[in-house]
Amino acid sequence: MPFKPPQDLDPLSSHLEALLKKVQDGASQDDIVWDLEEALVIMGEAGIVDPVTGVLNRRGLISSLDAELDRARRTGHTFSIAVISVDGFPQLNMQYGSAVGQQILRGVAQEAARQLRVLDAIGLINEDEFAIILPTTWLDQSGIPLARIARGVAGLDWDSVMPGLNVTLSGGLTPNAFGDTSSTMLARASEALAIAKAKGPGSTAELEKDLPPIDPDLL
Repeated sequence: MPFKPPQDLDPLSSHLEALLKKVQDGASQDDIVWDLEEALVIMGEAGIVDPVTGVLNRRGLISSLDAELDRARRTGHTFSIAVISVDGFPQLNMQYGSAVGQQILRGVAQEAARQLRVLDAIGLINEDEFAIILPTTWLDQSGIPLARIARGVAGLDWDSVMPGLNVTLSGGLTPNAFGDTSSTMLARASEALAIAKAKGPGSTAELEKDLPPIDPDLL
């Protein structure tokens, strides 16, 4: 998913002001409807985009994940999701302040979007956690984009943000499975992230859904 800059609501204000003026001036219904439709488009985008990072917010990410689950059910294609987080982000935020914390999140979001494919999607789902949807990607291949993102983030010029600042990522990965919902997939990826964090900064972990027990009568 291409990176979007933080949502600018100035166009929305402009459209609403233009709409109000046209109403006051007695403009035609067609002119009023056009401005109203433009305003609704901008409002819709603002509703699914995180204003700090410019990537999808939790609502937008879950909507994309629901759509990918529907596609997987129809086609049988496998896909994976990842949940990544900035190692020690609460401590960094406390030490350097929220302004630096926001710059860290924007930097991670921009680098992740640069490394991902157009068909992938990324969204900020918690304070410092991003979820990434990787369509048509088996679990054994899903670690490749995460490794690229981690290398890219580590190589950014963090000294220009705060001298001595280093940023690393941990990530949890899981593939879709029969009966999955967006909630179960995100929960499983978050569990994998917790396993990765327990290993130490810069780690990743994979977690698959448990297979149902085999009925001995069928053997």
